[in-house]
Amino acid sequence: MSARLSNVRDHIAGGSDAYHTNIHEKRPDDIVIVSAHRSAIAKGFKGSFKDVNSDYLLLEFLKEFFDQLPPQIQNHKEIIGEVACGNVLNKGAGATEHRGAMLAAGLPYQIPFLAVNRQCSSGLTAVNDIANKIRVGQIDIGLACGVESMTKNYPLKDPLGLISDELKNNKAAKKCMLPMGITNENISSNFTISRQIQDEYAANSYNKAERAIEQGLFKEEILPLRLPNGEVISTDEGPRKGVTSQNLSKLKPVFIKDKGTTTAGNSSQLSDGVAGVLLARRSVAEKLNLPILGRYVAFQSVGVPPEIMGVGPAFAIPRVLKDVGLTVDDIDIFEINEAFAAQALYCVHTLGIDIEKVNPRGGAIALGHPLGCTGARQVATILRELQPGQVGVVSMCIGTGMGAAAVFVKE
Repeated sequence: MSARLSNVRDHIAGGSDAYHTNIHEKRPDDIVIVSAHRSAIAKGFKGSFKDVNSDYLLLEFLKEFFDQLPPQIQNHKEIIGEVACGNVLNKGAGATEHRGAMLAAGLPYQIPFLAVNRQCSSGLTAVNDIANKIRVGQIDIGLACGVESMTKNYPLKDPLGLISDELKNNKAAKKCMLPMGITNENISSNFTISRQIQDEYAANSYNKAERAIEQGLFKEEILPLRLPNGEVISTDEGPRKGVTSQNLSKLKPVFIKDKGTTTAGNSSQLSDGVAGVLLARRSVAEKLNLPILGRYVAFQSVGVPPEIMGVGPAFAIPRVLKDVGLTVDDIDIFEINEAFAAQALYCVHTLGIDIEKVNPRGGAIALGHPLGCTGARQVATILRELQPGQVGVVSMCIGTGMGAAAVFVKE
């Protein structure tokens, strides 16, 4: 397994020098972030969003999102060149119902819509899609979203049925259908990541999220969503108080009985949520006197062995950092999605990242992981964690064996 990972690392090492520049230099053609927000993340199946689907979440979120924008955008939505929305579980990635939600929220029909599904990176991939369209001059301003109702659309029925009969006997193709928990068990066993250290990492995620909520650190990024019954939801439901590794050690393994290390306590939570990021060319944002929260710099995605898909950030992060001429030590904050504790630990330790820089307000183990939403949610979070001038990286592993990472600068 380690030899195969070495081959992956050699393959992606080349990278691209497309973004080599002074990362702090401000240019008229920069892609800047005008606004980035998210909903509270609700527990799947029993949380506040359990009775509504992703189209409702997106509709209510877009109403709130545009209400908080300055009049230059609020009253002239037609200047938005495109909307891209990440989603994983809806049929067709929600292409029909999410376009409908966009129109119901008052965006003109002339604005095109794109449904994006690159699994756990869908929200971040939507951000990259909009950024690239701004970069090449197709649009001046665009909206990237991510939304997921795991309550309504999880789990996939008969995942092996997605593979054609011709490929069912192909070992490489079948690996793409491995349960995510099994891929994490592969990492845990192959790289000797103990149950104890996984539980310690998970407890720390819960503790950080608990402190962040107590200190009101999420209030600025969360937009309240109104349910059909009039109830307003504005607080994350995943974090629990007083979680310890000792508490978590009592939970039974989920995927491999007795000898497994992956439990409900050291894995990301099934969740419902929505997030959005409005991007613009700097010259346009300045002309319209729009606020600038930060700057999108670069993005990369890579492929890794499907059976250990969780290692993705360990390869995507070096790739994107090479593109911008930075090292791990140059980064102030890492938002690395915690699909599972073992895979997160592998990535952090392999790259030599200071653990204090990782998910300072907790990650998906505590907050939850609404699949298509997460990447956009992480952008909204990291822009509040960074101080002006600091550099952050958002990254995640991706089912079927991939990783993605993007670089942002706070302004």
